[in-house]
Amino acid sequence: MFVIFNEKTKFPVKTWLSGIDRLEDSCLEQAYNLANLPFIHKWVCLMPDTHTGKGMPIGGVIAAKDVIIPNAVGVDIGCGMVFTATDIKVDAIRDIMVGTSTIIQSMIGGIMRAVPVGFESYKQKQESAVLDTALQNMDKYDAVPELTHLIDEGYFQVGTLGGGNHFIELQEDGDGYLCIMIHSGSRHLGKEICDFFHNKARALNRKWYSEVPDEARLAFLPVDTDEGKQYLNWMQLAMDYAFENRERMLEKTCAVVREHIEKYAGLSMEFTDKINCHHNYAALENHYGENVWVHRKGATRARKGERAVIPGAMGSYSYVVEGLGNEESFCTSSHGAGRAYSRSGAMQAFSTEQIIVDLKEQGVVLGKRKKNDIAEECRFAYKDIDEVMAQQTDIVTPVRKLKTVGVVKG
Repeated sequence: MFVIFNEKTKFPVKTWLSGIDRLEDSCLEQAYNLANLPFIHKWVCLMPDTHTGKGMPIGGVIAAKDVIIPNAVGVDIGCGMVFTATDIKVDAIRDIMVGTSTIIQSMIGGIMRAVPVGFESYKQKQESAVLDTALQNMDKYDAVPELTHLIDEGYFQVGTLGGGNHFIELQEDGDGYLCIMIHSGSRHLGKEICDFFHNKARALNRKWYSEVPDEARLAFLPVDTDEGKQYLNWMQLAMDYAFENRERMLEKTCAVVREHIEKYAGLSMEFTDKINCHHNYAALENHYGENVWVHRKGATRARKGERAVIPGAMGSYSYVVEGLGNEESFCTSSHGAGRAYSRSGAMQAFSTEQIIVDLKEQGVVLGKRKKNDIAEECRFAYKDIDEVMAQQTDIVTPVRKLKTVGVVKG
């Protein structure tokens, strides 16, 4: 970890990387913008997977006094990970055939049929305890009529994966056991909430003659204003929805896996060690004696003894970790490997054929209907997850290392 503190910053920037040369210029500029906000508490943190985002770097962490910044939470509010292990060894099932397919191929196909991906939604409303509760407490949301339609629409998307960097993976841990990992968030709900309140904050900041420049895309809302309270209500709804969304997909994925294991391998199985955690959100926490709003944008909470999930990229490795409670990082770790190439840059640098061959050589089963954009999310488009982990040994301790066996992408 090194510290940036110069004439361009009011507050230090603590960076869990080996040197400033490891930061993109645009990412560094965004960090400087954060470090000049008047309400920053102590310092700005950049995790080892950091890269340029919208307004605030992905892999960025700030603690803010009495304000909330929609773009410092991000558009996919509540995006995060869910994980479960099993008591089945991958080697015990790897060579089992289901018709002309391996059992892993058949599982991936079954997951794709059970879980809508990409822009797909369900044709009928799905059960959602989160949305049911929201409808029963509409007094919390009626003050923002522009967004209330999202609650009804959300019933059709709960339990769906989405696209981009979201995935469902079957994995093998270091002891050979089959595990399941899912990355997804609040779908359309979170994006609409972020965009609405960011624009609301921009208008109010202009009215207040705020010293935060509009071009920094860091417009803020004081939490004691009506608009700030409204954002916090909607943000929490999106977080709860994202958590439930991952739970639903995990249930469906586990059902597919269990059915295959029992039917074709003749084995009973158990699911254990479940983790469900966010990495795009803000929360009121106490750090260095003050209650502050910790914004984690592409960053995972890692309190002492707390388990979390840090994915790599498809075809590489991922980790289950235990937090060390590092206060300098506001008890936060990276949320993944972090992009080394933009999506367009990866498409230019790597061909579809190259990526498909690479996955086949590693024995990874790919479940994806449209493959011409597969390079956007290939392992070469991301930083080396082991290098990222090496930069945060003071933040987390690895407890499981996982290798991709099969992956479903939107």
